Amino acid sequence: MREYLTVFLVAAVVTYLLGVVAREVAVRTGAVARVRDRDVHAVPIPYLGGVAMLGGLAAGYLVAHRLPFLSLSGHQVFHDSAVVLGGGAMICVLGVLDDLFELDALTKLGGQLLAAGFLVVNQVQFFSFQLPGRGQFALTSAQAALLSVLLVVATVNAVNFVDGLDGLAAGVVAIGAVAFFAFAYKLADANNETLAITAALLCAALGGACVGFLPHNFFPARMFMGDSGSMLIGLMLSGSALTLTGQFADVDISQGAGGSQASLLPTLLPIVLPISILVVPFADLVLAVVRRTRAGRSPFSPDKQHLHHRLLEIGHSHRRAVLIMWLWAGLVAFGGVLASLYASRLTIVLLALWVVLTVLLTFVVPRVQRPSVTSR
Repeated sequence: MREYLTVFLVAAVVTYLLGVVAREVAVRTGAVARVRDRDVHAVPIPYLGGVAMLGGLAAGYLVAHRLPFLSLSGHQVFHDSAVVLGGGAMICVLGVLDDLFELDALTKLGGQLLAAGFLVVNQVQFFSFQLPGRGQFALTSAQAALLSVLLVVATVNAVNFVDGLDGLAAGVVAIGAVAFFAFAYKLADANNETLAITAALLCAALGGACVGFLPHNFFPARMFMGDSGSMLIGLMLSGSALTLTGQFADVDISQGAGGSQASLLPTLLPIVLPISILVVPFADLVLAVVRRTRAGRSPFSPDKQHLHHRLLEIGHSHRRAVLIMWLWAGLVAFGGVLASLYASRLTIVLLALWVVLTVLLTFVVPRVQRPSVTSR
C-alpha cells in the first residue's frame, strides 16, 4: 500500500509542476479556450493540462519500476501498464491537435478507435467473465475486441462530456480511480493473489495525476485540461478496468464480496464502474439529445441547459455545483464498491445517509440560502 501511495504522490507532484510549464506553452502557441455563449468562464483559459497529466502518469510508472515490491512484480504488470500509457499518449496527442486546430467529430472518433485498437492489439482487453454459479464465460476474439473498444470509446467521450465546470472532470475521475483502486486491491487480497497488479498501479497514478492537476483547474481555473486531458484520463480509467479482467480471468471475482457466490455485482463491476461513475454526464447526454431533438435542433447543437448549468441556475455557486457532482459520482463509485465488497446492513445505512445528504445539498440548500426580495 505504501508503494502505491508513493506512485500517487509522485504523479500528483509531477503533474502539478508540469502544469506550470504546460500553461506557458499553451499561451505561447495559442491553445486557449475562447469564451463562447455556452461556456461559464469569462476570459480565455489556456489548454494543454492533459500534457502535464501525461507527464505525471509517466513519472508514476517510472517510479514504480524502482520501488522494492512493485519492481519485482510479474512482466504482465508493467507490460500492460506501458500499453495503456502508450494508448493514453496517442489519444493525448489527438487531444492536443484538437485543442490547437479544433478537429471535426469524425476525425476525433477515428483517433479514439485507433487508440482503443492499440490496447486490443496488445492484449489489453476483455477475455472472459466469471459468472456466479456458471463458471467462466469465454468471449470470442471478435466479441472481446468489440466490447473492449466500446468500453474505451464510451468512457473517453463521457469524461470529455463531463468536462464542463472547473475541476469537475478531474475530480470525478480521481474519485473513480480511488474507488477502482480499492476494488482491485481488495479483489487481489480476497483471492490470495499478489497485490502488485496493473489496475491498482494505473489507478494510483491516475488518481495522483488528477489530484495534482486540480490546483490549476479548480474554480477559478487558471488552466483547462482540454481534450488532451479529458480523453487521456478516460482512456486510463477504462484501460485499468480491462487490465483487471485480464489478470483475474482465472479467479472468482465474486469472492471479493465477502464470499457471496451468488452476487453478480462484483463480476460486473470491472465493466460497469468506469461507466457508472459517469452516470450523471451520461444522463445529461441523453437529456440533451431528447431536449434538442424535441426542439427541432441537431442533437449536437450546443446550449446552456446541461445539468451543471441548471445547478448554477437554481442558486448553487460554481464551486458548490462541482462539489455536489463530486458527491453524486462518489455515491455511485464507492457505493458500487462497498455494496460488492462489504455487503451488510451497515453499508446500506451508510449509503442511505449519503443519498439523503446529497439530495439535501442538491435541492434544499439553494432554496434555504436564496435571498429574500426586499423593497428599497
